[in-house]
Amino acid sequence: MPTAYATNAGNSGAEEKFIQLFCEAFGPEKGQYVYLQYPFLDIYGKHRSIDFAVRSNSGKIAFEVDGTTWHNPAKVSEDKYVDDLLKQNSMVHNDWKVFRGTDKQIEKTPDRVKDELVTFLGTSPVLMYIDDNMPEQTGKVFELREHQEEALNNLCQMRTEGHTIALVQGATGSGKSAIGVLDAKSVGRRTLFLAHTKELVQQGYDNFKKLWPEASVGRYFDEFHETDARVICASIQSVSRNLDDFSQNDFGYLVIDECHHSSADTYQKILAYFKTDFTLGLTATPERADGEDLLKIFQTIAHKLDIKDAVERDVLVPVRCIRIKTNIDLRDVRINGFKYNALDLETKIMVPSRNQLIVDTYLEYVKNKSTVVFCTSVEHANQVARLFRENGISAESISGSTKPVERKRILKDYENKRVSVLCACDLLNEGWDSPHTEVLFMARPTMSKTIYLQQLGRGMRTCEGKEFLMVFDFVDNANMFNCPYSIHRLFNVGEYHPGGLILGKKHQIKWDNDMFA
Repeated sequence: MPTAYATNAGNSGAEEKFIQLFCEAFGPEKGQYVYLQYPFLDIYGKHRSIDFAVRSNSGKIAFEVDGTTWHNPAKVSEDKYVDDLLKQNSMVHNDWKVFRGTDKQIEKTPDRVKDELVTFLGTSPVLMYIDDNMPEQTGKVFELREHQEEALNNLCQMRTEGHTIALVQGATGSGKSAIGVLDAKSVGRRTLFLAHTKELVQQGYDNFKKLWPEASVGRYFDEFHETDARVICASIQSVSRNLDDFSQNDFGYLVIDECHHSSADTYQKILAYFKTDFTLGLTATPERADGEDLLKIFQTIAHKLDIKDAVERDVLVPVRCIRIKTNIDLRDVRINGFKYNALDLETKIMVPSRNQLIVDTYLEYVKNKSTVVFCTSVEHANQVARLFRENGISAESISGSTKPVERKRILKDYENKRVSVLCACDLLNEGWDSPHTEVLFMARPTMSKTIYLQQLGRGMRTCEGKEFLMVFDFVDNANMFNCPYSIHRLFNVGEYHPGGLILGKKHQIKWDNDMFA
């Protein structure tokens, strides 16, 4: 069995054998699309799970593998048999194609099982991740916030004045993606949405489906090549490599998410190719690491809501900070442009005493709070997560090298509070939202204002019962030439009060400061 999928297997040998046969039938790379014990609700609202769930371009497929007695009404109780029928009928009602088998078939006739899998799915099935992990709320009305209405009105006015390109700058979590969708909808032209990561493309796809339900929405990345939809959500890499799949006049509206990446050659190539009526850039962090000005490309800011204004207007939560002093010396870490030398930094940061300080800080101040620890490298994240677990805390490491299925499982467990601490390397900087996150540990020194702001934004979304975000800045020794960002430096806050407000409404900050005076 391919080791890449061994951790996904259930407890029974039959389940492990099923995964093995599936990979043998379709190739090991297809195993990542198989979900074990996939949750769903039956017609009475009872939580159930499907043994193996797969989604193909023809729909959702459920594979149920049971012992032979479970299929025989003479060998199980009547209640059990009726309950099993209810489960199967509920799956069919929820548009699942259901295939049932036994553990003995898998064990004794594996070749026949593989043949049947190929018959059911085809010789080369197009498989994809299942997006609807939880049932969607129905009847929910999307209500625009005041700043979103302002942005949409400004964009409309700009077009009446003849503008064809603009920038919307909004703090992470302020709903700027919805502005892009609703403005495209108001224009009504065929739309291309571009982003630089698959996670952001998928978020765009979900947003268009929810906010512009009348329009067909397709995806264009990896195995998706849906080019006929009215709205296409695509990765910048896939489009730039396959411009021949599109005509220059295919789209009337272009949205570029996280457009501070747009000075890259691939973005310039696309901007030069498509002849759109209007182009909108969306960004939370307009400062680019290369120093280039986004206004050279997007010319005019249609609307701006920075992080301070977003907190003042209750769009984001207030932020408090505790600084944790370490004994690590960064003064001799080399600098590559505006970045620390990765090897030097990892050598300095990945020491047992500093890792233990991270865990001890969590145990002392915020035990059992939903926390993200930003780490320097994949190995650093792995080490810190392991140390948390050794101290009795449910923790997982996550990075760009984490396999997609495992990544989805970890994030889902974190959202459901089965995991208390996420130790992240780069992956969560953009394209991930978790409103219930209460604590951030800034354990990764960075000289990039953009990276620090992106990490800060991961925890600032509002959530019921969440009064503020607590940030722990791990302060290492540095000099003026290689000093990393901290929240105090970022917002030019001179005085430090442990646990004091850094971001909040003006009267809250004044009251807070008076308490420390």
